[in-house]
Amino acid sequence: MVQENFVQVDGNKIRYLESGNSKNILVLVHGLGASAERWNNVIPTFAKHYRVIVPDLIGFGYSDKPIVDYTPDFFSAFLGKFFDALGIKRPNVIGSSLGGQIVAEYASTNPDTIEKLILVSPAGAMKQSTPALDAYIMAALYPNPQSAKNAFELMESSGNQVDDVIVKGFIERMQLPNAKLAFMSTVLGLKNSEIITPKLHMIKCPTLLIWGSKDPVIPIQHAEYFASYIVDCRFHIMDGCGHTPYVQEPETFSSTVLKFLS
Repeated sequence: MVQENFVQVDGNKIRYLESGNSKNILVLVHGLGASAERWNNVIPTFAKHYRVIVPDLIGFGYSDKPIVDYTPDFFSAFLGKFFDALGIKRPNVIGSSLGGQIVAEYASTNPDTIEKLILVSPAGAMKQSTPALDAYIMAALYPNPQSAKNAFELMESSGNQVDDVIVKGFIERMQLPNAKLAFMSTVLGLKNSEIITPKLHMIKCPTLLIWGSKDPVIPIQHAEYFASYIVDCRFHIMDGCGHTPYVQEPETFSSTVLKFLS
């Protein structure tokens, strides 16, 4: 059973989903423009083994969207405050895309606070855009069924139909007050930030890097930066997957993660 909860972080109302009752915690951090629902396909499996906590990042989903500069440093600080607000100590953490960059930033500046880290096609090393990312940004600015469907199909890179629930949820969230502002502030914050690679050697916890072999948003060649700079890093390629292998191949993704965590 998945519960929807809310917590206050710096006076902002932050939404999160929670499932499972283990004393061991697994936090799932979504990417740009997404929400906690992006992890729906894997939450039930993980909840059999962990207390799973899945926030809507500040500025996204159904969390508050204050008018601030949404930089990687801002998100990293937010993550620490979110952990403090819920009394979370030494969790296992999975971060996807933007979420991967955020949790990597946090782990690099807060050593010994993360038990194990899983990065899924993390942002932070790629500075140039890609056609799939451009399509996603356009869908966020002009959210309609055709633009959103096109963007998600490009990101998946499989040729399969994208679930209408994903498309409708994205359009609904991007039409919320300040949603586009927070989205574009994040894009600009990423564009104007330094690449993350010089910080990666400061990550001390065991790390698993997962990348879809057909990722068109952040192509797999960027995996080299993370795999070579993180001291204790394993690298797993999800063959045939695009940017979100936990959506496309949830069973394979879950089993890979659980094997690493155990």
